[in-house]
Amino acid sequence: MDTTRLTRPLADIAAWTACLRTAEIPVLARSAGAVEDLRLNEDSVDANLIGETIAGDPLMTLRVLVHAATNRPPRMVTEPETVTAAIVMMGITPFFRAFGPLPTVEDRLHDEPEALAGLTEVMRRAHRAANFALGFAVHRMDHDAAVIHHAALLHDFAEMLLWCHAPVLALQIRQAQRADATLRSSTVQKEVLNVALPDLQQALMRSWRLPEILMRITDDRHAEHPSTKSVMLAIRLARHTAGGWDNAALPDDLRDIAQLLNLSETATARVLGELDT
Repeated sequence: MDTTRLTRPLADIAAWTACLRTAEIPVLARSAGAVEDLRLNEDSVDANLIGETIAGDPLMTLRVLVHAATNRPPRMVTEPETVTAAIVMMGITPFFRAFGPLPTVEDRLHDEPEALAGLTEVMRRAHRAANFALGFAVHRMDHDAAVIHHAALLHDFAEMLLWCHAPVLALQIRQAQRADATLRSSTVQKEVLNVALPDLQQALMRSWRLPEILMRITDDRHAEHPSTKSVMLAIRLARHTAGGWDNAALPDDLRDIAQLLNLSETATARVLGELDT
């Protein structure tokens, strides 16, 4: 996709998928800068260092996983499920060859401050959700903790791409929801976009051939699975505490998280406070 913004909805999920699957994925300016800094010391850089450096950027995480999945050699049976594993698969020098210099969300939306603010809000929430989800997974001693972190970070990537490539439509959705707090997200998304974002997200992940476990954990329809529940509750908590810890929905969140972690609500509240520092 070129830099032209989408200002009208596409016809259906197939059209949206075809459009966004090849669209450029911009990243945070700090991620782009960090990659350039690491490039200067390529000989002393390893996959873990790169993974840790970009771990808080949902769009950079998505960009790496998409590149790894779509460029995976046919003979390779195992799927890299994390950024670090993807970089190990491709190698350090090929990584730097494929990633740089990187386009940034700040450059893409420099003339759309309201859209940049909307995207920043979603990305900040994703970062907090990923921290919560990782904390839940570690407490539960889930061996998929790193994938759960990625799943929470990527849970709303379709919304992020919408802010990047169709900011006018993203703003329409936000304005509709602010005007009527009772509106279901899927309802307003279908009205404005002709598609619900979770459905588009799953279609994109299938199109990119992202790891099966990542697709499952980000799909709220598998809510009965503890790993998915960790992500869902982390997303809920991040949404409800975005403006502080006095949201009316928090008691329900606390109860459900306590049940997931097999802790008392008092102990769970203490854990959540530690995770959010």
